[in-house]
Amino acid sequence: MKKKYLLPLTLLFSLMFLLSISYNRRIATRVIATSSTVGSRELPIYCVQTDKPQIALTFDAAWGNEDTKTILDILAKHEVKATFFMTGGWVSSYPNDVKAILAAGHDLGNHSENHKNMSQLSDREKTSELMTVHNKVKELTGYDMFLFRPPYGDYDNAVVLNARENGYYPIQWDVDSLDWKDYGVEAIIDTVCNHKHLGNGSIILCHNGAKYTAQALDTMITTLKSKGYEFVPVSQLILRDNYHMDHEGRQIPDNTSSS
Repeated sequence: MKKKYLLPLTLLFSLMFLLSISYNRRIATRVIATSSTVGSRELPIYCVQTDKPQIALTFDAAWGNEDTKTILDILAKHEVKATFFMTGGWVSSYPNDVKAILAAGHDLGNHSENHKNMSQLSDREKTSELMTVHNKVKELTGYDMFLFRPPYGDYDNAVVLNARENGYYPIQWDVDSLDWKDYGVEAIIDTVCNHKHLGNGSIILCHNGAKYTAQALDTMITTLKSKGYEFVPVSQLILRDNYHMDHEGRQIPDNTSSS
């Protein structure tokens, strides 16, 4: 007699599980809406409002590793922790570098699997771009990434929401080193250290594969430290909850105003 109830009960528990997932997804969406929505726009994090003179140095890793060791050595010399946003292709090509970055105490960040324009992909494709590289890094290092930088800085509302629904904080920048334009060492240093947006809570964009970045890094760090800034990884700079955004993509604690 008991066996005839086995299938219905199994189906009931499965249904309850699916409903729970659906409910949690709706709850997550509501949380996202209260933290990242400005008007009708969903915004990634460009910078953080803070009284502390803290800034975050980030490197996008999509092509090449010729300068990775040099960059890590310079960061270690200055006791600076940074954030590396890596593509799945880069992770597959340079697994030992991924391990070295994590072992040195830096953030591992997601830069998508194939470096595509995320806004042009379906929701399922967006999730695949995020989670394929996520699972690679998890298998390689045991680390669960939670910071995501869209390739080319390309995003729309759907990209931001998809990232958050997959457990990620989407991260942009408010200080672009322009190192990818290959203007030279002095140009990188001047662009970053005298940037009009540089301030407490800034996020600086660099690339580990750019031609002059490694050569500019030592002086750039020294100059920024002389201005009183402390370097922290993005994971320590951003607010995890109880925040809202202004129109510039600045995270603001909920107990303060954006004015």
